Amino acid sequence: MSSEPGNIIESFAPPKGDEELEKGFAAIVVEQPKLLDELGKQLVTLTLAIPGLFATILKLTSGDKAVLQLRPLVFLAFFCWFVALILSLWSLMPRKWDVDRQIVRRQEPAAKDQPLSIEEFFLKSALYKRWLLIAASLFCFIGIYFAAVSIFQ
Repeated sequence: MSSEPGNIIESFAPPKGDEELEKGFAAIVVEQPKLLDELGKQLVTLTLAIPGLFATILKLTSGDKAVLQLRPLVFLAFFCWFVALILSLWSLMPRKWDVDRQIVRRQEPAAKDQPLSIEEFFLKSALYKRWLLIAASLFCFIGIYFAAVSIFQ
């Protein structure tokens, strides 16, 4: 096909299925930070409940003589839970991003000194929250491990 003057080049609207896929993709990108906020809230609840659960398990396993010697593992467990709580709360705090509201999507990622596109904002926000919540989860479960080892030591 040549594009000489006078030749008509036909174009077609994208199929309806493609439009639905595009809408679904956009919805998922926008919803990711919200879903990670929900996960962060659950992790905050978990990191606040675990020390109480730890004390209950200690009481049940030791009976009336439930006295825990303050070993380094106990301190490490509570330190890990504290770090997990801080990271979970940090993931819920709003962060200011430099966004150009005129650019919805870029072909190439924004340079360090450039403002983000709208799509990049949602993706970067989700990635930022994801790494904080992964670290918080690791600290939470490491704290559980230290607590369990301290009970049976």
